[in-house]
Parts: sequence; structure tokens; C-alpha cells
Amino acid sequence: MNLISYIWDKKRFLLLYVLLMVFISSVYYLNMPRSFVLNELIYINTVCFIMLVVYLIAGYCLKNSFYKKLNAAVKTSQDNLLNALPKGKSFEQRVYAELLQKLYEQQNTRLEKLYEEKKDNLEYITSWVHEIKTPIAASYLIIENGVGKPVDDVLASLKEELGKIEVQVEQVLYNSRADEFAKDYMISEVGLEEVVNGVVKKHANTFISKKISVDIHCADIEIISDRKWLFYIIDQILANSLKYTKAEGRITIRGIIKDNEKQLVIEDNGIGIRQEDINRVFNRGFTGETGRQNQKATGMGLYLARKLARKLGHDISVQSACNEYTRVTIHFPRLIDYFNVTKM
Repeated sequence: MNLISYIWDKKRFLLLYVLLMVFISSVYYLNMPRSFVLNELIYINTVCFIMLVVYLIAGYCLKNSFYKKLNAAVKTSQDNLLNALPKGKSFEQRVYAELLQKLYEQQNTRLEKLYEEKKDNLEYITSWVHEIKTPIAASYLIIENGVGKPVDDVLASLKEELGKIEVQVEQVLYNSRADEFAKDYMISEVGLEEVVNGVVKKHANTFISKKISVDIHCADIEIISDRKWLFYIIDQILANSLKYTKAEGRITIRGIIKDNEKQLVIEDNGIGIRQEDINRVFNRGFTGETGRQNQKATGMGLYLARKLARKLGHDISVQSACNEYTRVTIHFPRLIDYFNVTKM
């Protein structure tokens, strides 16, 4: 910072000084004897001008010293630049230093959040790749061992493995699009039975191969939602139920109408969830004891289902008992509650 720049920054102060001196000189000139006016005015203006110059030079020296240290700190390559900044000598400098500190902390928080999201995404993609390799490898084995076997049996087995691949591909696609949800949804009246039947049909091969029976009781229930996203939410919940329900088990899907909401309940008699894991099943990447027993679990299904459900104004809750049942409930609030729902 040079002297000219500093003086230019003080232009308003200098303008005020000139106006004050003109006013004082005018009052003095009009009220003092003419014989003394000229000498007195020269004396007053000279003293005031000297004081002004001293004030400007002193202020310039102080600020110039601060700015030199500031420039030196900016040019350094220290990791924590704030520690290298000089301490403010004026109230203004201290306020700016505090502002920089807060901006630095906010930026660090954002960077940490981005780092955690990147780390979570990397872990998810890694587990996703391992999971999708299983049905691919199984498909190759089916083809290699299918020589001499009925074509229909081979095709049915391949279709089941392709279905698993499709589920995993859908999951990663919906995960990547979840943050841009607002650009791709259309709210309308949706019949629960129609959506549920579509999801069950999609998993028909798994139901048949594991001999799992399904009871559906949700006729004549209409809710306000987006058909495509709701289909995916129910699909994730049902896929979880099928994964953790043993052969010859049972899954019940029923709709419930209450005073303040409608519900879709998906209940299975599978291996269940431990009580200490109930409150964490919706956390990103959380698999719990049940998921660790199943090496293919990514811990993303329920996380995505609840995230998307809340964006639609719905919610999801879980009740379970180990080795007895798991009951997942999708809550659809009344119309008035739907439009007042807070964005998640």
C-alpha cells in the first residue's frame, strides 16, 4: 500500500476537513477585527494542516506495517494461513480477522463434509462392485454348467442373476440422482395395490426360487406421491425382506388407513434385526450384525428408501425382533400434512 493509495482512501475524511476549515475560517473572518484576520487565519490553518499531515503519516505508517505483514503472510505456503496473519491493531482490522476466521471454519466444515461424502461414496462403490461381481460370476457358471440341461432352466437361472444385477444398477443410479430429486418427480394420486403388485412381480423369480409366500392386502388405498420414486422405495424394502427371509418364509404387505395418515406395512418372518441396531438401520452404509452375516450387504437400501421417502413427504419406521419378524412401515401423512412437510 503506497501513500497515494492511502490518501485516496481517506478522500471523504479530507473533504470533511476542507469543509470544516472553510466554515471555521468564514466564521472567524466575519467576527474578528480586519487587522488581525489574515495572520490569525494563516496561523490556524497552518497548525491544523500540520496536525492533519501528522495524523495521515502516523495512520499510514501503522496501516502500511500491517499490510506488509499481511502480504508476507499471503505469500507464504503455510497450511494454516490464519496463524500467519498479523493481529489487528484497529477495531476494523480485528473485525475482518474474526470474519476470516469464521469463513475459514465454515470452509473447513464444508471440506470435511465433502471428504466424508467422497469417502462414503468410495466405500459404497467398492462394496457395490464386489456385490455385482457375484451375479456376474454366477451367470458365467450357469452358462458353463448349462450344457445338456433344459434350456428353460438355464434361462430361468440367468434371468434371476440378471435381476440381481438390475437391482444393483438401479440402486447406484438412484443414489446418484437422489440429490437432484427436485428436477425429476411428479406428484399425483397413486394406487398402492398397483405399485405393490408391480414390485412383487419384479421379484417373482426370487419368491419362486426361495418358495416364499406373499399376502397383499392394500386394495382401494390411494395416496399422494410420485409413482416412480415410490416404486423404488417399496422395491428396496421388499428386496431387503427377500434377502433376509429364509426359504419357505412369508411376507405380508398390507395397507392401513388411520385418522392422521395412511400406512403401507411390509412384514416378514425372517432373521430380524437386533434391538441395538434398530435406530441405526437407516444410516448410510450401516449393515449391523445381520448385514455382516450377509457379506453382500451394502447398507444402502434402507438409507436411500428413507431419504427419498422424506423428500416425498413420507417417512419410514422399523420394528423387529431377532429371529421372529421385521416390520417396515411407510407413513403417508394426510394431505394437509403433506404440503406442510419440512424439506429434508
